[in-house]
Amino acid sequence: MQKRKLENSNLEVSALGLGCMGMSYGYGPAGDKQEMISLIRAAVERGITFFDTAEAYGPFTNEELLGEALAPFRDQVVIATKFGFKFDGKGGQSGTDSRPEHIKKVADASLKRLKTDRIDLFYQHRVDPTVPIEDVAGAVKDLIQQGKVKHFGLSEAGVQTVRRAHAVQPVTALQSEYSLWWRKPEAEMLPALEALGIGFVPSVRLAKASSPEKSMKTQSSIVPIFAT
Repeated sequence: MQKRKLENSNLEVSALGLGCMGMSYGYGPAGDKQEMISLIRAAVERGITFFDTAEAYGPFTNEELLGEALAPFRDQVVIATKFGFKFDGKGGQSGTDSRPEHIKKVADASLKRLKTDRIDLFYQHRVDPTVPIEDVAGAVKDLIQQGKVKHFGLSEAGVQTVRRAHAVQPVTALQSEYSLWWRKPEAEMLPALEALGIGFVPSVRLAKASSPEKSMKTQSSIVPIFAT
């Protein structure tokens, strides 16, 4: 498996990542736990080192699954997870919440579920319109200084939001939909990320293709995440 660095960071990952959401959430009933653990471990054996999850997937159960599956390989893999939602008593999403105090609570809870002492890449899942992005970046910066998080990421954020966040805490990667069916990032986002030295992680389903030829100049920083 080829390796790539997410632009100017020292975060090296496999050229393809495995998005684990569908194992627990989003595409019908959750998969059999042991079968999903076997699938994740088979991916490691085939050279995949980049695994994507979020507290929202389940919620919470996908992080627990990934933590158990990757425990024997923790120092060989990169785990990305996400914060930014709040949940009702039934586990449903009930809006966004990226208040700094909430981000720090989510980080501690994710660390426990993932059975690890650090989150390699911690994304804001969706921009919270009620919290300045500078405050979000500052909270993640604190977590990085504490050693709980290694890298800061954003998901589905706009160019100006990325720029503002990056000025407070360097953004390692932006995750966003990108495929032959959806090429909007080529207009403004990819040039901006290249200029800022930020990696791009397109979330694409197996039915879609990624990294069109016209974007090959940024190929070295593009790492597709394929869902199961």
